[in-house]
Amino acid sequence: MERMSLCRANDSVLLVVDIQQRLAAAMPEEFRLEVFRNAGILAEAARLLGIPRLLTEQYPKGLGPTDPALAPSLDAGVERFEKTVFSCCGAPGFEERLKALGRRQVVICGMEAHVCVLQTALELASAGYDVFVAEDATCSRRPANRRNAMERLRQAGVAVTNTESAVFEWLRDSRHEQFKAISRLVR
Repeated sequence: MERMSLCRANDSVLLVVDIQQRLAAAMPEEFRLEVFRNAGILAEAARLLGIPRLLTEQYPKGLGPTDPALAPSLDAGVERFEKTVFSCCGAPGFEERLKALGRRQVVICGMEAHVCVLQTALELASAGYDVFVAEDATCSRRPANRRNAMERLRQAGVAVTNTESAVFEWLRDSRHEQFKAISRLVR
């Protein structure tokens, strides 16, 4: 299956996977802070560009809500899905909502890279979506698991990218009306 090489703002959805308080607390601090920063940049850039933002929470009763570190970027315009399954595709209403958006690209960030992010990305790619995983906006408790997940995704034809590449692909042009605002986010 041929994949598009660049993210397109008018065809993208941002998916924020399980960046929750108790789960985040189990991540190495360096990677947790990197994910907070980069997922926040992706979420804010998507908001500025009118890109739909979907968010999942894995068993929030046990793992807590989405971490407050992301609250400024994840306002009321974000659609939330609770789940107990690892792939977001199994969350009640998720696939239907994604289909209803009519977009073919999904940019993913979140936790854990080798479980929920990996399973979601592979299922979405199998369903015909162009899937982009922002490597610098994902993490696992063990760095080796994250590395393995990124390698598996690449082998499966999923585009492993980074936050700045995704947002500047969404912009495409330094004359874009949101260029300055988004440039400030990545500084």
